[in-house]
Amino acid sequence: MATVHDRSGTAREAAQPLVPGKAPADTKVVVAMSGGVDSSATAALLADQGYEVIGVTLQLYDHGAAVGRKNACCAGQDIHDARNVAAKIGIAHYVLDYQSRFRDDVIEDFADSYLRGETPIPCITCNQTVKFRDLLGLARDLGADCLATGHYVRREMGADGPELHRAADARRDQSYFLFATTRSQLEMLRFPLGPLADKDATRALAERFGLAVAAKPDSQDICFVPSGNYADVIEKLRPGAADPGEIVDQSGTVLGRHDGIIHYTIGQRRGLGIGGRKEACEEPLYVLGIDAEARRVMVGPRAGLARGKIALKGVNWLAAEALEARGREVAVKVRSAREPVAAVITPGREAGNVDVRLIAPEFGIAPGQACVFYDGPRVLGGGWITAGG
Repeated sequence: MATVHDRSGTAREAAQPLVPGKAPADTKVVVAMSGGVDSSATAALLADQGYEVIGVTLQLYDHGAAVGRKNACCAGQDIHDARNVAAKIGIAHYVLDYQSRFRDDVIEDFADSYLRGETPIPCITCNQTVKFRDLLGLARDLGADCLATGHYVRREMGADGPELHRAADARRDQSYFLFATTRSQLEMLRFPLGPLADKDATRALAERFGLAVAAKPDSQDICFVPSGNYADVIEKLRPGAADPGEIVDQSGTVLGRHDGIIHYTIGQRRGLGIGGRKEACEEPLYVLGIDAEARRVMVGPRAGLARGKIALKGVNWLAAEALEARGREVAVKVRSAREPVAAVITPGREAGNVDVRLIAPEFGIAPGQACVFYDGPRVLGGGWITAGG
């Protein structure tokens, strides 16, 4: 879907059919509507282009905990906003209670990951499970031709079928969070906002269609953590998760004690709980490692965070061509906010594993985070970080 601009600067999309050879009027599209401006603009845009649009909103966590909370999604006010947008643009809209699925697949996994000393990314797990796996199944049950979302990522047709590409606006690109999308899922997924120049273009679309959410702030933090305090949620889910332990340096010397490993992540500098450095010339300390079994947090200078190798599990490979034993030169992204860096990836010893050799060391590689592979703007796949060396 190409983007053009009228004289006022408002983004307008060339109406290329979502399904080649099929007219919009004959195409049924389910749109995942979270209640935010991105998914709302997506639904309004497709309805305006003549598609039969069905809006679906998933209630993913406790409504009571979310009422009145700003910058959330998938509960409380956001469901109300999605319903109002659907009424405004005249499309069918359904709210589905997926709370139990979300708890089982996302929240429980989030808590267990922290207990293992990892730094999880529940947004990826949510996309991987309830949003794409379950919602795609629903779309098929409704007889839809495709499922559209408000993600900033592009679906491009390649020689071997649809490919996942970074968004036109690198600042809004969400491909890191969608690395687990499978090739079969990509056949049915559509991302109308991916080609837009920037977020202002999306808000201009919402304003053009008269949507009340046009100026609504973006979602922030993790949706099911109302207080913003992850540790509070984990302690409620896993009593005893905040058992105390030792803080040690790289030689094993005990520097202090902590109130639970769930309060620490790799690369953390502030709030270590061991006071300031005695000498001004001494380097600041960072969390270098977490031994969950021993309930021990290891700290040291920033140089100790440097990693040249990464081991991955649960790899999703999107490219049609297999990853050969000799390896492949790619760019990898090890954190959502970082730019891709040069690396070589090779198959691991076990199926679904990949070894990554970074051309230049990266800092703060954290188990539980994702490492995503790129060939230019194209997403080749990615996996979950288990260790760095």
